[in-house]
Amino acid sequence: MYPYARLAKEIVKFRNAPTLGIFDTHVSTHRIWPWDIDPWMELNNGRTLTLFDLGRVPLAIRTGLVRVVREQGWGMAVAGNTTRYRKRVTTFQRVTMHSRCVGWDARFMYLEQSMWRGDDCTGQMLARSAFTSKAGMVPPARVLEAMGQPVESPPLPQWVAAWIAADATRPWPPERHG
Repeated sequence: MYPYARLAKEIVKFRNAPTLGIFDTHVSTHRIWPWDIDPWMELNNGRTLTLFDLGRVPLAIRTGLVRVVREQGWGMAVAGNTTRYRKRVTTFQRVTMHSRCVGWDARFMYLEQSMWRGDDCTGQMLARSAFTSKAGMVPPARVLEAMGQPVESPPLPQWVAAWIAADATRPWPPERHG
């Protein structure tokens, strides 16, 4: 089940936090509960992606993105991601999550998130987010303009650009097997 109560807690917790610039980092801390664990007694890989929502949503609120999206009647959706899992996370451990925007291109905004236990990064995700309307996708530059932000993204980090290029070579729709 989606962690709506945890998401609500994060929204309330950061409701009066200072506004963030579009490239600032939102930092939050989360406890791993028994229902987050897989049969190998560690944080479930799918749940990790869900927990990253607990960082992205407050980031979007604090930057003013949610306000603009709502005012315009737009939506937001994760349109792809890549995740690295590097350190085991188990029940009752606390992780600190860092969430930030790294830039955008003509179609997507790119967000980088990581989970930390002390000085150890346990995992990292790069997500591309799409903005949608009844007419289709909304270019990020239009969203940034509505936010009063510069519409030109700084150059994307090389590793992000490489992921975009590699992902573009993947066939869609995929071939059916079996």
